[in-house]
Amino acid sequence: MTSEGEGEAQSALHHYSEEELAWMGKHLTRMRQAISGQRLVLQSLGIGFVLGLVAYVAGYVLKASATTEPFKLLADLLYALGWALWTGIVVALFVEVIPRVKQRQFQQALDAYEAALREKAHASSAQTSKGDA
Repeated sequence: MTSEGEGEAQSALHHYSEEELAWMGKHLTRMRQAISGQRLVLQSLGIGFVLGLVAYVAGYVLKASATTEPFKLLADLLYALGWALWTGIVVALFVEVIPRVKQRQFQQALDAYEAALREKAHASSAQTSKGDA
């Protein structure tokens, strides 16, 4: 017997039309790549960086031209938001993204090395068994 919450979860899973299911089936490989890769993270960081720079520059320009207090406050807030956003993105890039990319490169190199060792061992064992026959 299912609870009310589980029934709602089941109905939420099956709300796609036949056309939507067909489209998803056709694009399943691309959808899986988008989920598993770094593309989403990098796009988010890129958008945040651009928005941060735009806010920073807009705040700077507004700061220089503002003469009344409410606009000066808005300029300061926009300037600070832009500064925090784009510098935070740069820090995240150096602390999280670049090390993860390097880690993946090292893992691929180690996997290739281990595959080469296995292939070499397999070739030498095949040659040894050929020599015994």
